Amino acid sequence: MTDPRTGALVVVKLGGEVIGNPELLGPIASDLAALANGETRVVIVHGGGPQATRLQERLGQPVRQVAGRRVTDEATLDVMKMVVAGKLNVDLCAALLAAGARPVGLHGASACVIEAERRPPRVYVGAGPDPVDLGLVGDVTAVNRDLLAVLAGQGYVPVLACLGASASGEVFNINADAVANRVAVGLGAAGLLLVSDVPGVLRDVADPGSRIPRLTVAEGRALIASGAVTKGMIPKLEESFAALAEGVRRIHILGRLRPGDLEREVASPGSVGTVLVP
Repeated sequence: MTDPRTGALVVVKLGGEVIGNPELLGPIASDLAALANGETRVVIVHGGGPQATRLQERLGQPVRQVAGRRVTDEATLDVMKMVVAGKLNVDLCAALLAAGARPVGLHGASACVIEAERRPPRVYVGAGPDPVDLGLVGDVTAVNRDLLAVLAGQGYVPVLACLGASASGEVFNINADAVANRVAVGLGAAGLLLVSDVPGVLRDVADPGSRIPRLTVAEGRALIASGAVTKGMIPKLEESFAALAEGVRRIHILGRLRPGDLEREVASPGSVGTVLVP
């Protein structure tokens, strides 16, 4: 048995575009292993949107999104189970294992580690004035803190696929950023790092050099209202705003990381990506 970790806990969310790109995943896996093998406790949440979309297209399934959010029917949920809780969770755990970490792959139905309920219809920014039903999409209602604390405290790295489950066994697709935010809130994480292939919040989506190092909630809402922030970055920011309101001190939006970038961003917020603050 390993010595219990007593250092800070961080939650790291990895997008499917990161897991599917060895050039991006390799350096990140090494950084995560270095953190987990030190004093830091690490919990990982991952998505798989790009891969799910490609499989739906290969299967001839319609891909419906509303304001950057996937509409999920039974067939779409099956794809999410296969892609996110299946291939990508295994591939990510394998990369972490190769880097020297001790990953444990989990999904929402693993001891209800991500407890959820179906989301009722609601109005979304950028989707018009009427409520939209996203189907079998869930909202996180609780996190199994005991299970995650035991694993992370013993030096294991929980790797959570972005599926939730109810106590009665219903399974829901959930935005990975939303899961990561709720896990960070539930565990009282010192930091939340959202890693994708986007280098941060950009003033001009076509110009990677327009990265904004530091962004307040008010400034972020203004960017959404102006139309500068669009598509998947809208739900990413909105979920982050909610987590900040519930006590998460800092949320980092990162992408295209080089070796050591995760540690540099934690030590100097905004030096690598965009840091969101209340």
